[in-house]
Amino acid sequence: MTFVIPPPAPPSVEVVGTDELFPVHRVYCVGRNYAAHAREMGMDPEREPPFFFSKPADAVVSNGTPVPYPPRTTNLHHEIELVVAIGIGGRDIPLANALAHVFGYAVGNDLTRRDLQFSAREQGRPWDVAKGFDGSAPVSAIRPAAEMGHVERGTIWLEVNGEPRQRANLSDMIWSVPEIVAELSTYFELRPGDLIFTGTPEGVGPVRRGDSLVGGIDGLETLRTTIV
Repeated sequence: MTFVIPPPAPPSVEVVGTDELFPVHRVYCVGRNYAAHAREMGMDPEREPPFFFSKPADAVVSNGTPVPYPPRTTNLHHEIELVVAIGIGGRDIPLANALAHVFGYAVGNDLTRRDLQFSAREQGRPWDVAKGFDGSAPVSAIRPAAEMGHVERGTIWLEVNGEPRQRANLSDMIWSVPEIVAELSTYFELRPGDLIFTGTPEGVGPVRRGDSLVGGIDGLETLRTTIV
């Protein structure tokens, strides 16, 4: 079989300690999974079922890759997050078995055109142009769960030009990793290669061209991104 145009290289993420790559199938994101962030966005932080949105798989950029400031925005925001890499697919995954489907964990930044997101929210429109632009998903190398175990708690933080912006604990998440995996699998059949951004804590804010973003989570690689 031949293609009418050359197919693009599949998006991928490095795996810590190996020269192998994790192929990215889809990128799912959880909205408002920290109560304090929900409040800073003007929303009720009560524990309702999580809601999800997506980014294109090729929005993923590897650790250290410069990210161009996207067009059509004057208010680009950082959102540091725990990323879950799915290694075994499934649909309607039982909560008790959810962690068996996780290959590993990484640090991600859900870059957001905040002005476009707010405009879409006010008009009842989708968030796609606010969340799914080119380079909107920087991700560190994945650390396999077989090596480090599963992540339940630990400091999550982000600095911009050396100044602290976000700092919380993964235990502050409204919905845990097993709950997110189980719930998401009732909407979609999860596939090996899926990435799940699990939500950001409070302290999100604007970044500009030339800014250096450094963020991390205990036990995972530090994520470094420069906006150019």
